[in-house]
Amino acid sequence: MTAEQTPDPDPDVASRRLAAQSLAENDPTGWFEKLYAAAGEGRAVVPWDRGGAHALLTDWVGTAEPSGAGKRALVVGAGMGWDAELVADLGYDTTAFDISPSAVAAARDAHPDTKVEYVVADLFDPPAHWRGAFDLVVEIYTVQALPIHLQPAATQQVTALVRVGGTLLVIAAARDEVDGVEIADEVVEGPPWPLTRAAIDAFATGDVRLIQLDKQPSPSDPALYRWRAEYLRD
Repeated sequence: MTAEQTPDPDPDVASRRLAAQSLAENDPTGWFEKLYAAAGEGRAVVPWDRGGAHALLTDWVGTAEPSGAGKRALVVGAGMGWDAELVADLGYDTTAFDISPSAVAAARDAHPDTKVEYVVADLFDPPAHWRGAFDLVVEIYTVQALPIHLQPAATQQVTALVRVGGTLLVIAAARDEVDGVEIADEVVEGPPWPLTRAAIDAFATGDVRLIQLDKQPSPSDPALYRWRAEYLRD
């Protein structure tokens, strides 16, 4: 690895720098491709790439024991594909998408024998036939990677993908608190822009209701907290 290829020693700093550049260009989602392309060239590290499925997803699978036989699943913001691979192993006909072509290519390369259909798509403009089409929708860290003013629209798009009788699972960083009060939006320096309790509640709209909510320490850093929310579309 040459000096030009040396990744930033702090992946969070690198991702925030790329996000700031994209925001300055009025392209709030463009930094995902920049980050994954740089990672593919050895110039960056994807800070949320865990090398395996998210621990809170794995725990949910072990507790809920979902059966995917004859059902369809969608993974939002597929990244390197670890979460999608776990979902597919449950028997779901699984689609996973990312706005970054480099991320989709990397996921396909990482899982050459995959059963997942990895596709490039934009959460803000998904294929029309995806609307209300999936028995399980898994959203991990995508909404929180968007600036706060875009999160409500992203939340609506995620919810719209769940079919009647289907499940939505959301895992996200929880907004920090000071003396039991969530810090204000203008204080948060993202990415990520962790979700407030109100932002979690916003996934429950219309005939989608929250049926289980956990807030627990992050598996990787006990000082940070994560939401895991499960919703059902009636």
